[in-house]
Amino acid sequence: MRNVLVILRREFASYFATPLAFVFIVIFLVLAGAFAFYLGRFYERSQADLGPFFFYHPWLYLFLIPALSMRLWAEERKSGSIELLMTLPVTSWQAVVGKYLAAWAFAGVALALTFPMWITVNYLGDPDNGTILAGYVGSFLMAGEMLAIGACLSAATRNQVIAFIFTVVVCFGFLLSGFPMVLNLFEGWAPRAILDAIASLSIWTHFESISKGVIDLRDLLFFATLTAAWLAANVIVLEMKKAD
Repeated sequence: MRNVLVILRREFASYFATPLAFVFIVIFLVLAGAFAFYLGRFYERSQADLGPFFFYHPWLYLFLIPALSMRLWAEERKSGSIELLMTLPVTSWQAVVGKYLAAWAFAGVALALTFPMWITVNYLGDPDNGTILAGYVGSFLMAGEMLAIGACLSAATRNQVIAFIFTVVVCFGFLLSGFPMVLNLFEGWAPRAILDAIASLSIWTHFESISKGVIDLRDLLFFATLTAAWLAANVIVLEMKKAD
């Protein structure tokens, strides 16, 4: 774990060594507020909750998380610094976990900076703070899962733009896998068990369940399992690239 923590600190500090961190945080905060107040009609609803705020998080993450993850490995491979990293006394899984946790922590900082929304809704009414906390937990887990997907796809290419596009497409598929527009593609020829399996992979469905204040063990296991699977795939991709 010591090597993981060293990489985590190095990578986390690197975000704030460039304007990237501030640009990402400002864009996230502005869009999150704009969507909640204007599209979600936060004031007009006259309800003391953060439903409109969390409702648009999947769409925000769909584009902002790939923008964050596309540089994780693609930039290392393009600049050649990945060879230097791999010569250090660290294993592939330590490098993968360290870089992933740094990106996830950075995304968590951006999410935590939305706390004025929580303060606002408590000032205007008497909300269920347990439900709001659950919404933050679900949002953080969703960001982590999308980051794991993006990290794996970033390791597969040297081009950050390609990594970004592939991550958006894959995350979009996981977001809407439980919706009719996806399930209709399999109806008529796929057995019911496969349809249920596809529907169970929907990030949106599990996030929506948690954001309503219901932290179910099945939802937590979904995020943990899928994130771990993509991180394992990331390690495999790195090992394959080292062998080339």
